[in-house]
Amino acid sequence: MHTQPFLRRRLLAALVAFALAPAMSLADSAVHEAKGEARHDHDRARHALQQGEVRPIAEILRRVAAEVPGEVIEVELEREKWLGKRVWVYEIKLIAQDGRMMEVLVDAATAEILAVEDD
Repeated sequence: MHTQPFLRRRLLAALVAFALAPAMSLADSAVHEAKGEARHDHDRARHALQQGEVRPIAEILRRVAAEVPGEVIEVELEREKWLGKRVWVYEIKLIAQDGRMMEVLVDAATAEILAVEDD
C-alpha cells in the first residue's frame, strides 16, 4: 500500500525536526547572548498581534492549508525586508501531501502568501 512509505517519511521528517530544534535554538540563543541581546520571540509576537501588525496564526494557517495542504511542522514569525520594506513574515514549514518538505512565506499583516519553496 502506498500510505506506508508516506507515513514513514512524515514520521522521519518530524523526528529529525524535533531532534534538531533544541540544538538550533541553543545555537541561536548563544549568538544573541554574545551580542548582549535578550531573546523573547513570544513577547515580540504577542506585542505585534496586540498592535494589529500581524494576523492571528490560526487565520494564517487556514489560508496556508487552503493553498498548500500538508502537515505543519514549524512556524516562525520574523521581521524581514521584503521588496524594500520591513514586514512581519510567517515562515511555515510543512510536509506536503506528496511528502516534500515545503516552506511557505506569508505576509503576517495581510495573510498574503509571498512564496512557496521546496525546503
